[in-house]
Amino acid sequence: MLSKQIIEKAHEMGFLGCGIIPVDSFKEYTDELQKRAKLFPDSAPLYESMHGAVNFPENAKSIIISTQRFNHYKVPENLKGLYGKVYLFDPRISYSRENRTNLEFETWLKLKGVNIVSRYVPARLAAEKAGLGRFARNNFIYDEKHGSSLWINTWVVSEDLPATANPGGEKTAASGTEPASDTWLACNDGCRMCIEACPTKALSGDFTMDRGRCITHLICFGKTLPDEKTLSAMGTWIYGCDVCQDACPMNKDKYLAPNGSQPEGFPLLYDFDGYLLPEQILQMDENTYKNILNPRFWYIGEEGFWLWKINAIRSLANSGDKKHIPLIKTYTSHEDERINKIALWALEKLG
Repeated sequence: MLSKQIIEKAHEMGFLGCGIIPVDSFKEYTDELQKRAKLFPDSAPLYESMHGAVNFPENAKSIIISTQRFNHYKVPENLKGLYGKVYLFDPRISYSRENRTNLEFETWLKLKGVNIVSRYVPARLAAEKAGLGRFARNNFIYDEKHGSSLWINTWVVSEDLPATANPGGEKTAASGTEPASDTWLACNDGCRMCIEACPTKALSGDFTMDRGRCITHLICFGKTLPDEKTLSAMGTWIYGCDVCQDACPMNKDKYLAPNGSQPEGFPLLYDFDGYLLPEQILQMDENTYKNILNPRFWYIGEEGFWLWKINAIRSLANSGDKKHIPLIKTYTSHEDERINKIALWALEKLG
């Protein structure tokens, strides 16, 4: 049976787990988006833009889902609190081992006659439905051994493959704890640590999120300056945010390499040492940004250099270190009004 061969091959190639579900597995997805749009009206357009994730090609029949972990990689000390881990160790980077594994798996699928028609899927929901993990209140997918340090890969295919049940072969509840009564929820009953930790209160209840207030969204896709209260709440993060995941007890002691050994360095990450700190970003020219920084951290886009500058200034201001005042002052007469405005805010915050 082809489904069995696919699962076995995925495990052979090093994926944590692999599962197969039919494309009609997301009947509640649109309703849930509409609920969030009503709950957070200011973010309604963001949720409306996500409806297309379940508009599959006409010939789509099945979805293959696999998971990879990234908790075996070491976060450089000088980047902690500045960059989200998943972006530091992004498996889509062409020279990563994970990307090579994905490409080899795709090639194997094609050699088996499997036709890939799309990769755009509500990945976390797909992983939960395939039995590869369970949701937590912070909206992330967890498994027992790796917490939320999971990358989810999806392939929409034209073959009508038999669905698999809990194909990962691992329990998905938090280790040593009793999961809540909801079968999809990995958290302990009553735990709200992620919700309480969220600086901008994007998390406010079980399995809800005001996407427009999420720090990662504001950092990567912001069009205007947030209000001063939000700017302060965003802390020193420059690209992404890990606050709700770092606060989660199910992630405690999960950031280790196999057998408890020390995490390894992600390929070439330490070679970016001269480009990723906020003061280095503020001294960077646009050509360097387009050729070095943006290809590696691409969410903000080539035209978003101004947003990197704003994130860097905010980060320095929220660090509270007055040594950055002279550098920030150079931006108080910037031609971009947004940069000018945040520089003035930063100077006032630093006294």
